Amino acid sequence: SPGAHPLAFAEELAAGVTLEKAAAAWAETPGAAVLLPVGRSFDILDVPEPAGRNALARLERMGLPLGPVAATPTGRALFFVAPGAAAELPDLLYRMGWDDAALDLRPLGLGDHITAPPSDHGGHGPMRWLRPPTLDTAGRPPQARLVVGTLAYVCARLCG
Repeated sequence: SPGAHPLAFAEELAAGVTLEKAAAAWAETPGAAVLLPVGRSFDILDVPEPAGRNALARLERMGLPLGPVAATPTGRALFFVAPGAAAELPDLLYRMGWDDAALDLRPLGLGDHITAPPSDHGGHGPMRWLRPPTLDTAGRPPQARLVVGTLAYVCARLCG
């Protein structure tokens, strides 16, 4: 997947590294995108951007705790949720009655990477935030069960 996998020769930096160290690493590979490893601190629920925007507005109106939401230049919305969501998604959809629906709802988990905004996503353009991370949301993304029902409903309605 262009722009969504680490280079074997690139250095992995820990969260919270100094600006000097990050700048030095980036200088070694100019133009490289910043990638975030999925499955450690968060998983991703990936939906079409129109469905993601609709679901985001609904979830905000309901007052549910939300994490960051990114948008790809290829028309996808990436909802950050608690780690483990990718593995539990089939069971969650089954328990909510959405297991038979043809949903354009994809999980990303351990072993996957996403391009961090505002990095370029494989030559397609920059990633951007629909809902940027805050100090409160970046370290504690919501459990998938809080957002999956709304995402499934909107995906079925808008994308089905």
